[in-house]
Amino acid sequence: MGTPDFAVGILEAMLNAEYHIVGVVTTPDKPSGRGLKVNRSAVKEFLLQREANTGISIPLLQPVSLKDPAFLEALQSWQADLFVVVAFRMLPKVVWSMPPMGTFNLHASLLPQYRGAAPINWAIINGETRTGVTTFFLDEHMDTGAIIGQAEVSIGPDENVGSLHDRLMEVGKTLVCDSIRRIFQGEVEALPQEEPGQLLPAPKLSRETGLLDWQQDANQLHNLIRGLSPYPGAHSQLRMQDKALDVKIYAGQPSDQNKPNLKPGAITTDGKSYFRVQCGNGSLDILELQLPGKKRLNIREFLAGWRATEAYFE
Repeated sequence: MGTPDFAVGILEAMLNAEYHIVGVVTTPDKPSGRGLKVNRSAVKEFLLQREANTGISIPLLQPVSLKDPAFLEALQSWQADLFVVVAFRMLPKVVWSMPPMGTFNLHASLLPQYRGAAPINWAIINGETRTGVTTFFLDEHMDTGAIIGQAEVSIGPDENVGSLHDRLMEVGKTLVCDSIRRIFQGEVEALPQEEPGQLLPAPKLSRETGLLDWQQDANQLHNLIRGLSPYPGAHSQLRMQDKALDVKIYAGQPSDQNKPNLKPGAITTDGKSYFRVQCGNGSLDILELQLPGKKRLNIREFLAGWRATEAYFE
């Protein structure tokens, strides 16, 4: 059971390991955009492409409601020994309690830290230097079940969500296949999660999450930018003369050039190689950004067309 690219990598690894997958569950197709083009989940796209290449199809369910009697009947008819969940939806008990060997989930953090929808993003936003993946049996609550296994991954000081996502998916492939093997061989002693003194959550991202507050420390802003890059992107209002543009910022670097006499949001630039923004503490060099309706540009490309004499970030 899964939806995005992260789940595709795990599904492919399970197929390559020759586990017999009796069926796949993913989200319903959704019309999107002005032309209401049908948007399929990454998991469904993978299955369709695989079927086109190999001629082998895998049964697929796309329930609107996970409590729909028709869906539950179809799911039961597969007679699966085990359910594997990767980046899907919170399952009702009637679903996760169905298979005799249980239902386990792959979560992209070292549980119990970063329970929730966006663990990779929040680990970087909070400046963590390590994270990982966890497999655990589902229970009634969000990401609280007994742990089957974990694998740790370091986070680079300038790493963004895109590269960390891909590395965690690779580690997750191994952990999921190992967890399945151990469950089938009766080797698993799942351990209850030990609650630390402070739990760091990983709630769903919102537009407000990505709003840059230039009163903050340059390192905090650097972490927020890379924690939202390449998607959905941090953003800020760029005020130029009589207009304000909502600019997305995808890469930055704290600078050792600090001018505390400038207000946070003030811009200094040589018009060629650097575009520096004063922060509440320190300053940040913008390395990659995107104006509304334009393509993403590195800072030299952006400055080649920069003509503003007075500008600042709000």
